[in-house]
Amino acid sequence: AGLAQVPRMLVLCLLSLAWISEGSQRSEPMFAAVTHHLLPPDYDNNPTQLNYGVAVTDLDADGDFEIVVAGYNGPNLVLKYDKTRGRLVNVAEDKRDSPYYALRDRQGNAIGVTACDIDGDGHEEIYFLNSNNAFSGMATYTDKLFKLRNGRWEDLLSDEVNRVVASRFAGRSVACVDRMGSGRYSIYIANYASGNVGPHALIEMDVAASDPARGVVVLVDVAAQAGVSKHTGGRGVAVGPILSDSASDIFCGNENSPNFLFHNWGDGTYRDVAAAVGLDDPYQHGRGVALADFNRDGRVDIVYGNWNGPHRLYLQSGTRGHVRFRDIATPKFSMPSPVRTVIAADFDNDQELEVFFNNIAYRGSSANRLFRLIRREHSDPMMEELNPGDALEPEGRGTGGAVTDFDGDGMLDLILSHGETMAQPISIFKGTQGTRNNWLRIIPRTRFGAFARGAKVVLFTRHSGAHLRIIDGGSGYLCEMEPVAHFGLGHDEASSLEVTWPDGRMVTRAVASTETNSVLDIPYPLDLEEPLMPAPMECGQGFSQHENGRCVDTDECAEFPFVCPRDKPVCINTYGGYRCRSNKRCSRGFEPNEDGTACVAQVAFFGGYPSTGSWPEPLHHALLPLVVGLCLCLYAL
Repeated sequence: AGLAQVPRMLVLCLLSLAWISEGSQRSEPMFAAVTHHLLPPDYDNNPTQLNYGVAVTDLDADGDFEIVVAGYNGPNLVLKYDKTRGRLVNVAEDKRDSPYYALRDRQGNAIGVTACDIDGDGHEEIYFLNSNNAFSGMATYTDKLFKLRNGRWEDLLSDEVNRVVASRFAGRSVACVDRMGSGRYSIYIANYASGNVGPHALIEMDVAASDPARGVVVLVDVAAQAGVSKHTGGRGVAVGPILSDSASDIFCGNENSPNFLFHNWGDGTYRDVAAAVGLDDPYQHGRGVALADFNRDGRVDIVYGNWNGPHRLYLQSGTRGHVRFRDIATPKFSMPSPVRTVIAADFDNDQELEVFFNNIAYRGSSANRLFRLIRREHSDPMMEELNPGDALEPEGRGTGGAVTDFDGDGMLDLILSHGETMAQPISIFKGTQGTRNNWLRIIPRTRFGAFARGAKVVLFTRHSGAHLRIIDGGSGYLCEMEPVAHFGLGHDEASSLEVTWPDGRMVTRAVASTETNSVLDIPYPLDLEEPLMPAPMECGQGFSQHENGRCVDTDECAEFPFVCPRDKPVCINTYGGYRCRSNKRCSRGFEPNEDGTACVAQVAFFGGYPSTGSWPEPLHHALLPLVVGLCLCLYAL
């Protein structure tokens, strides 16, 4: 009888071992479904159809955002929050006298969507990427680029002068790039090539040949001269100052070929440096992508999902000219899934970023997943899996998603679209946690008054240092997030902020305590003259005001030479702080690790990633419960 129980005991031990090693998911749900009263499925406002990309913009210039959804086998949708009715309504009605009627484009099979000001009139245009009857190569229907003209939305690509550049290639994502820092945006089109048919495109206004005041906008494809005319399976696109201090770089996750990281050389031309910095990931198939500063070191990091492959979270490190990206994704975070959109945002306003993986039910159920990235001093962020609540959607055919605060309560709302293999309506979710936390939303503007996509915003706080956001000109997959730097503050307060535009112009200003829990519009600095004496400003912990008025990192090691104890005498300045390590000596080609306990290979010396004989810290956390569980199993047997 005792021997007969051994297999059963072994199975129970193994099951408990798996549970211990993975850790339990937090039980509090992050999201609650509100679709039934905010956007109930119906023919006019939320039709059950195949939808794809989602973008957020302000179509009617009333200060409130609209949600634009790419409809594949149905009309495109423009969802606006009706404050009096307390619900979202589709203003792109099926009425020919509606100014939004053309946006429906019922004949187009829209996949990707993006919005930005291409002609400098202060209003964003809308680009829909159509992939009619084609997976790759040539399509049978052109894309659409809509401009508000003569009181109605009209397609610029239908103008006779623009029919040469109208794309007839099958593609996926589209994004907005201010490559010259002019405030006028180009449309980056990630076409899906078939052999040498269907290169990536970069469409922008020909300034010399155009007269926007008269509604004449002449478009030209500058992909070749900009250096981005590549043939590949283009998928997700993110745009912002990734490597540059201010200029817009472009990350493109690709399928069946390496990723691109186009570095802006400051003159609007690009060079692909993905392989040189460790982002090429040549054997995977990229999908959704987002930019963020996950460890708060002032550098832009990249998170993206690979289709049924390991998902990545790359932290940026190194010095100018020697930048490398290091994947810190844990086994749980990187777990392969049929991923589509990836979103990085602070959903509960607690100052820690969350990463949302939107999956599509592909050959079976595939629930969405949510992780919190918890910053740790002098260590990589800890990844904690959270309970998405109603946003789990295990049977959802996820195809797109975005976040915005459409009702003005300071909490980010989650919008998910569905389709591809099954017609499903759009879902709307509201956050359930952190409703009492403080927040601040910042909207930079271009010199023309439009949304400054590609801008960088740094918020300095009184107690938690600096927080960075990018107004991404792309992101997600087939999508574009809201043009807002959303900061959750927890119980902290903002002290000052800094906005950097793609042309390098910069504004620094104090944030009053009365501005907490509000939306701040930051105009472009048209005045070229700098004040002789910058106004005194509080920069918060770890930072101090430079004579030029900016908040800069305080070098504690230089100001306080004896700040470190005797057992760890070496002081190393970090962004917003410092760390101490032992005075360890290493052989040629090696350098001390961050805490001085081991020697690791220098990236520049060996030409690869750092290596060490010790286990990385995240593995320590994974091994401890495994060892404990194994001991319990052996004891039981």
